[in-house]
Amino acid sequence: MYDELKLDHILKTIAALQRRISERFPDSGLSHVAGELYRVGEDLAPTLERLRRPRWALRAGLAVAILVIAALLALFTLRFGRISVDVSGIGALLQAIEAAAQDLIFLSLATYFLLTIENRLRRRASLRALHRLRVIVHIVDMHQLTKDPEHLYAPEMRTPSSPARGLSRFQLSRYLDYCSELLSLASKLAALHVQYLNDPVVLEAVTDIENLAGSLSSKIWQKIVILDAARPAHAVAGAIPGQDV
Repeated sequence: MYDELKLDHILKTIAALQRRISERFPDSGLSHVAGELYRVGEDLAPTLERLRRPRWALRAGLAVAILVIAALLALFTLRFGRISVDVSGIGALLQAIEAAAQDLIFLSLATYFLLTIENRLRRRASLRALHRLRVIVHIVDMHQLTKDPEHLYAPEMRTPSSPARGLSRFQLSRYLDYCSELLSLASKLAALHVQYLNDPVVLEAVTDIENLAGSLSSKIWQKIVILDAARPAHAVAGAIPGQDV
C-alpha cells in the first residue's frame, strides 16, 4: 500500500485543502485554484489508465505491419540472391546493392516507427496533462506574488498602484502555507505519470515541474520564516500543539 502514489488519496487531500482554504478565505481566488487542481486530478484518471494498460488492438495491428515488413525484407533478399555475380553483371550487382541498402534503411526506420508508436501516443497524452499542471503551478505563484510580510513590520509607503494588503500576519501565514501545499500536491499529480510510464521525455517534464514547484515553495517559506521570526513571544507560548492555524 505504501510503495506507490494513489490518485484517489491525492484527490482527497486536495479536496480537504480546498475546504480549508474556502473556510479561511471564502470565495477567494486561491480556493478556485484548488478547485481547478482537483478537476485536473479527476481528468488525470483516464490518462493514467491508458498509461497503465497496454493497447492490445494497437499492438496486434503493429504486429501485422511488422510481419509485412519482414516479408518484404525476405523478398528483397531472394531477389538479390538471384543476381549474377560474373564480370558482365557487376553493374547490375552494384545497383542492386544500393537499392537493397536504401530499402533496408527505409524498412528499418518504418519498423522503429511502428515499435515506438504506442509509447509516443502515451507520451503525447502525458505531456498534455503535465502542461495543465505546469500552468496551475504558475497561477499559484501569481497568487502569492504580492503577499509580502514587509508591510506588517515597516511603515507602509503606498502608491496609487500598490496592491491591496488587507491580510493580518496570521492570515498571511495561512495563505502562504496553503500556496505551498498546493504546489506540493501539483508535484504529486505530476509524479503519477512517471510511476506508470518509463519515458525520458516525460521524466524530464515531470522533473521540471517538481523543480519549479520546489523553487517557488522555497520562496514562499522564506516569507513564512520572516513571519515566524517576528511572531510575538506570548503568541508562541500560547499556541496549542497540533492546532491547524
